[in-house]
Amino acid sequence: MHELDDVTGAIIDSAIKIHRELGPGLLESVYELALTGLLLRSGFQVERQKPIRFEYDGIVFDEGFRLDLLVDGAVIVEIKSVETLAPVHSKQLLTYLRLTDRRVGLLINFGCATLKEGLHRIVNGLTPSASPRLRVNRL
Repeated sequence: MHELDDVTGAIIDSAIKIHRELGPGLLESVYELALTGLLLRSGFQVERQKPIRFEYDGIVFDEGFRLDLLVDGAVIVEIKSVETLAPVHSKQLLTYLRLTDRRVGLLINFGCATLKEGLHRIVNGLTPSASPRLRVNRL
C-alpha cells in the first residue's frame, strides 16, 4: 500500500493528464474508466463502482450506495462531469467517508474548463497534509 499523499497525488496527476488529453464534456463513465486504467498501470489497486453495505437504525442496506472508485482501499474518488459542482457533491463524499470510516476522498469534476477548479480534497478527521498541492477543503 502507498502513503495517502502518494495515492492522492497520483490520482490528481492522472486526472489532470486525462482532462488535458480528453477535455471536458464526456460522460462520467468515460473519465472513470480512463482514470482506472492509468492508476492500474501505475501499480495502484482500484475498485470501480464498489457497492457499500451499511446499517442504520437496525436496517441493513446491502448496496446503500456505490463508490465511483476506491483506490488502494483508502481513497474514495467521486467523479463528476458537470459545469458547476453543487454543495451537495462535497457533502455526499464526506458522508461516504464517514460511513466507510475512510479518511480521504477526492471530488473530481471533469466538466470544468480547467481541472484545477474541479479538484477538491475532502477529509474525515484527518490532519491537513503538509503538501501544498493537497490542500484540505473544510466543510
